[in-house]
Amino acid sequence: MKGQEWYQADDVAEEYDDKRFSKGGKLIDRREKSAVLEAIMPVEDRRILEIACGTGRFTVMLAEQGADVVGLDISAAMLQQGRTKAQRAHLDGTLEFLRGDAGRLPFPDDHFDTVIAMRFFHLADDPEAFLREMRRVSSEQIVFDTFNRFSARSVYNWALPMGSRLYSKSEVSELLAKTNLTLVDAKDDFLVPYGLYRSIPNGLATPIRTLDTAIGGRPVTDHFASVSYWNTRLR
Repeated sequence: MKGQEWYQADDVAEEYDDKRFSKGGKLIDRREKSAVLEAIMPVEDRRILEIACGTGRFTVMLAEQGADVVGLDISAAMLQQGRTKAQRAHLDGTLEFLRGDAGRLPFPDDHFDTVIAMRFFHLADDPEAFLREMRRVSSEQIVFDTFNRFSARSVYNWALPMGSRLYSKSEVSELLAKTNLTLVDAKDDFLVPYGLYRSIPNGLATPIRTLDTAIGGRPVTDHFASVSYWNTRLR
């Protein structure tokens, strides 16, 4: 995995949410959470595994909605942030945080209804192997996102601390075919790159987001979206 040492640093974990999901980044957080909920609903009583759960943004949200959730991450520092977040929440479901390797998931076959992986595949050195392992422990559904090759993200990708793996639509389609997954739905979003939203106040980011959504919803501009959300089912 790219950037493992950077990602596991204590100071990165402590500042992760503030740097990415404060100011205009709140719009990113809101959209990503809605994408996950739209794909999984109804959430209540579902057995869900989140790969690379980080600080628990999605795991806590899903547990609040009544799911039985396990969050797995390689970073002990990130997991501690997630546990702190969970302690502050009034959870209707159950939530467990585990440290582990996404390439060797410590669960039996078909153990979960749904497996999700957000902000993960851009770091994956062998996405097919990871997707196969996710499929092994899922009985129904896999939800994940990818950063897109033909997008504004490609302009500044070289400047990121660990870089990113960028995907074309055809590459993702090939991955799904190789791992026997059926595409249920794919949503494209964010013509304007994440970095801009994170660097400006929410009040300024909101009108930009409104314009971004209006323009990005057209068939032609969809091809240049920064991110795609993939909802897949097992064949």
